[in-house]
Amino acid sequence: MTDLRTILLAEDSPHDAEMAIDALREAHLANPIVHVEDGVDALDYLLRRGKWADRGEGEPAVLLLDIKMPRMDGLEVLTELRKEPRFKGLPIVILSSSREESDLARSWDLGVNAYVVKPVDVDQFFDAVRTLGRFWAVLNEPPKKD
Repeated sequence: MTDLRTILLAEDSPHDAEMAIDALREAHLANPIVHVEDGVDALDYLLRRGKWADRGEGEPAVLLLDIKMPRMDGLEVLTELRKEPRFKGLPIVILSSSREESDLARSWDLGVNAYVVKPVDVDQFFDAVRTLGRFWAVLNEPPKKD
């Protein structure tokens, strides 16, 4: 059996983060969930810098990424990650309240795998995150090495 890969949640709103984590747990995923509160911390986690320098090997199963965050927003994180060859295969899902056409278009241009607008309705939010978690953490497998 292989180790379960983490789900990385980059979300600055404590309320939205708690709801996302609750929804992932309700989906009965065994994957560990790592929550960071801004884009700088997300990059630090992925690049093993700062407080994350000694985290274990391997990349997350998926990055759930908010757009509007302090220090570095989600689109800046997405831009930096897609420049790195080793993160080309990392599934990145924008999970944002932004309905701005420019955010959506830029996310797709930068190589996001999915864009989910956070529903205002709690039940819809739970359903969306549970579905995302099951798809990316369970059904997807990392790309095969040549």
